[in-house]
Amino acid sequence: MEFVKYQHIERLGTDEVDGILNGYCHLFCKIDGTNGQVYLNDASDIEVGSRNRVLSDENDNAGFYQSVKSNANLCMFIRSHPHLKLFGEWLVPHTLRTYREDAWRKFYVFDVMQLTTDNEWRYLTYAEYEPLLAAHGVDYVPVMMVVKNPTEEFLVSQLQKTGDFLIEDGKGLGEGIVVKNYDYRNKYGRQTWAKIVRSEFKEKHTKNFGAPYVEIKESVEDAIVNKYVTKALVEKEKAKIETACDGWKSPYIPRLLETVFHCLVVEDAYNFVKEFKSPVIDFRVLRSKCEKKTKELMPTVF
Repeated sequence: MEFVKYQHIERLGTDEVDGILNGYCHLFCKIDGTNGQVYLNDASDIEVGSRNRVLSDENDNAGFYQSVKSNANLCMFIRSHPHLKLFGEWLVPHTLRTYREDAWRKFYVFDVMQLTTDNEWRYLTYAEYEPLLAAHGVDYVPVMMVVKNPTEEFLVSQLQKTGDFLIEDGKGLGEGIVVKNYDYRNKYGRQTWAKIVRSEFKEKHTKNFGAPYVEIKESVEDAIVNKYVTKALVEKEKAKIETACDGWKSPYIPRLLETVFHCLVVEDAYNFVKEFKSPVIDFRVLRSKCEKKTKELMPTVF
């Protein structure tokens, strides 16, 4: 079994998840850690990965590698189910630091993939994988509810109910919601999930989640940056750098600027190209405005 990068979860309202609310939707709390995966490789050794790479003693990702290797329940599960791959969140401090003390430095599974006899990957449904994980004592993100044909307004109301999972009493609410419709495939044939991130929702709240009509009096580069470069994005990427580098230092500033611009282009280019009707974009200008917005959003860093 080989390393497979976990999919990007799309913002609700984008073209990539158009129609995902039609049918039975599983709602999960979105937790704020670092992405990880565990599986058995072709040599029958337990492999541990981050979002982008295979980990080792030398590249441990905030202690995740060693934690998995010493977790008897996880190791037993993987050896008992060699055709399954676990994806989850390794809970170390990022932007949200209000989790219970006993919740930190644990791996919470949120998706399970199976390698089929046709050598293809498929996601197991929650009903399929939950009893397997529970039987082995593996931590996982429980489903909040299953609802048929939810409206966007209903999902927004659930943002006020995401504080029950792992959050310390009296310390507010969780990061947001992930929506999974296991029967859904988007118009491009891809199976993907949707998310609503609380901090981004507060920044951009409108009555509709769909891309609003924009009368572009500002430049298209300004419009893109003002919509997609959010404080939540910058804080999350800064927290990832802090985790990887054991703290923050001013020499990391260029890395932060580059990372935010990378996220803007890699994660949102399709959305802003579609929203703004295939505009002509000067990427040198876009980079400059992205860096300026990043500095404005984090004045204490810059």
